[in-house]
Amino acid sequence: MASSKLVFPFFLFMSLFIFHSDAAPYNYTKVNVSLYYESLCPFCGNFIVNQLGKVFETDLISIVNLRLIPWGNAHRVTNITWTCQHGPDECLINTVEACAVNLWPDPKVHFKLIQCIERLTLGGKQNLWRSCLGEQHLNQELMNHCYNSTTGNDLQLRAAYETERLQPPHRFVPWVIVNNKTLEQDYQNYITHICKAYTGPNRPGTCSLPPEIFPSNIEPSVSQVCYTRKTGNSFAPQEEKAGSAKILGRKKTQSWFMSWIHKN
Repeated sequence: MASSKLVFPFFLFMSLFIFHSDAAPYNYTKVNVSLYYESLCPFCGNFIVNQLGKVFETDLISIVNLRLIPWGNAHRVTNITWTCQHGPDECLINTVEACAVNLWPDPKVHFKLIQCIERLTLGGKQNLWRSCLGEQHLNQELMNHCYNSTTGNDLQLRAAYETERLQPPHRFVPWVIVNNKTLEQDYQNYITHICKAYTGPNRPGTCSLPPEIFPSNIEPSVSQVCYTRKTGNSFAPQEEKAGSAKILGRKKTQSWFMSWIHKN
């Protein structure tokens, strides 16, 4: 009986908080592209702002299932606290971006929001992230409720749970996987890997473009990544006041997912 009680809430959680678009039925001919990243790693920001957007600027989106998983090199201390490589601001923005994926599951919508936020982080202006909601005409109250509640907690724990179980384990971010193939340092050539992986009909024109438009020979660089290491400041879910983050005391109660993940 105990196991049957666990099954229903687990699948309920999966249906509510899974990190991919439910805007259209899953298409097995599409190429699955997953980006594991952290919001304040400059190389993740650069990849999202200047490179990954080409999926939407071209016809590639017609053959791609894109997933964004904002956790990266963060480290769980307990089920209600964790550390982030670039400090509490990164923990906050990770949560905000996880909420974006959950609240607006259409990749075209949440990617534009996340891209806007990442553009701010590259200039050290992450405290202005709310301006991106206005720019994209998205509901700020929905976002406030998500990242200030246990929903934001659960989304980050879900991202942590998935990231921690990657095989092979991620060694740095951005960590890009195309159809279960880890690209390692070759992540900047993701378009080439997408085109090679696609086996369905109606091959997109982007895959036939000459290399000078979408270079397929970018030299992999070990310097364009943020390596894993357990550093940063302890973080608990927080709210912003007057542009600064305030650590809040947490209630003794835990969400059911926190309890579930603690047992697993």
